Amino acid sequence: MDLQKTASLRPNETRTDVLGSLRLRHQETNEIILIPIPTDDPNDPLNWSRPFRYYIAFVVCLAVFFCNFLAAGPTVAIVETTVDFFGPEGPNFSAQISKVAFFYTTTALTQGVGMLFWMPLIVKYGRRPIYVISFILYFATGVWSGFAKTYSVELAGRIIMGFAAGAGECLGPLTIADLFFLHERGTVMATYTAALSMGVSGGIIIDGLITISLHWRYIYYVACALIGGVTVLVIFTFPETTFQRNIELSHECSVTKSVQGKDGSNSLAASDHNENGTIHLVPKKVGYIESLKLFNKTNFTSEPLLRVFVRPIVLIILPSVLWTSLVFAVTIGFLVAISSNFATAFSTTYGFSSWETGLCFISGLLGSFIGVLFGGNVSDWCADWFTKRNGGIREPEMRLPSIVIGGVCAPVALILYGVGINNELHWMVPTLGLGILSFAIVQATNVAMVYVIDCYRPAVGEVTVSILSFKAAFGFLLSFYTNPWIDLEGYSRAFGEMACISGVMVAFSAVFYYWGKPIRHSTWKWSVMQKYGRWAADREVGE
Repeated sequence: MDLQKTASLRPNETRTDVLGSLRLRHQETNEIILIPIPTDDPNDPLNWSRPFRYYIAFVVCLAVFFCNFLAAGPTVAIVETTVDFFGPEGPNFSAQISKVAFFYTTTALTQGVGMLFWMPLIVKYGRRPIYVISFILYFATGVWSGFAKTYSVELAGRIIMGFAAGAGECLGPLTIADLFFLHERGTVMATYTAALSMGVSGGIIIDGLITISLHWRYIYYVACALIGGVTVLVIFTFPETTFQRNIELSHECSVTKSVQGKDGSNSLAASDHNENGTIHLVPKKVGYIESLKLFNKTNFTSEPLLRVFVRPIVLIILPSVLWTSLVFAVTIGFLVAISSNFATAFSTTYGFSSWETGLCFISGLLGSFIGVLFGGNVSDWCADWFTKRNGGIREPEMRLPSIVIGGVCAPVALILYGVGINNELHWMVPTLGLGILSFAIVQATNVAMVYVIDCYRPAVGEVTVSILSFKAAFGFLLSFYTNPWIDLEGYSRAFGEMACISGVMVAFSAVFYYWGKPIRHSTWKWSVMQKYGRWAADREVGE
């Protein structure tokens, strides 16, 4: 199939025969071709000013950061929380701590489950209404959890909190895909995955410092103030980024001279005559007040909600989606394993207090920052280098070689942490392990996520939910088995096994690099994909 002819589509056509294979560089000049092709509509997010697009990306990353801020951060004060709900330490204190741990594990689980609920609404009604509604709910549950006086009320608040926070986490990749061209996404997506990781580290650091001289409930009071600020930014500065690109198929799209009047559904600000004598209509730019509306007059897809709800469950069986889900699960999941154990480990081994243990996660922040460079810029450079060698044709698999960086670092990090704690080495050894693991998470998960988004761009929402929900479920299960695993085999062996698992999972990237294209084309022909996986033509975005 001639890839150059796939730039524009008729309304009833889809690009499912392409699945990410695109001409990204001009055959003669070797210049980058803008994918998706921007329209002449001033409301097209790709036509917004570069500073404004990056501002929106910044708000997205800020939102994602705070979605994880309260998920794991309060674990640093788990002892103080247990005493507050169950009284002073006694013979059953260990069991009581396990009950309080449900506050955090159930939040992580409902983050993943909540995405399955939010995604059909995001696809059908747009990004903005879900951002606004979910963050108002998130703020409210933060206040709820901060003032709850009984165990059951606190647990209920935390469960609903995870449900609300799940929307912000899964909205990030969709919004970034709306705002940036194909060749720009690597670095921005790396910033998103860094924010995802830094939310955990940042929450633990700040919450640990709060507990030095304040009650543990101030963790929620401070977090609510910060989340409230983000909610205000979302309400007043975050426009709708969904754009039905298939309505205007190319720059040269033209219409007849028949123009609707003021009562028509299309409001037009200007028109230009082209060489064929027809009129090219330029829609009017939406004003600021109008951009604050929560809902549009029309839905963004004709697909029924049930079909969009089922699709993430179906897409998880695609090899590339399943592999990416496993990469997320074993890297972020093992960080969850560390976060559920680190307070006990550092306290027992080094005699650290809660806030001193929390400060060790500064290495996680630094690792995440560095991971942005290697997960974004290096990933984009790698993909572009292979694109040039391939005559300008971009295949999603071309960015996969860069994942070897994270594939090497993740096992090394887990071994450093496990051996450092087990042998009571200097506290910098496990702390260095935390930093390298955070780096590996941002680097490897970003490469894997952008790869699968490139493969199935129109269904980016459903693909994201498949991956993040699987990750949340895996992390929830791992939180129950981490301590028994360590008690059974010791730190060195348990984390050594985790290192082997993570290394093997990332090593599977070689399979997709060499055989990814035939795999995704053959599996897309499965009858279950034909029936439930394929998206409607109005979901097409030009890539």
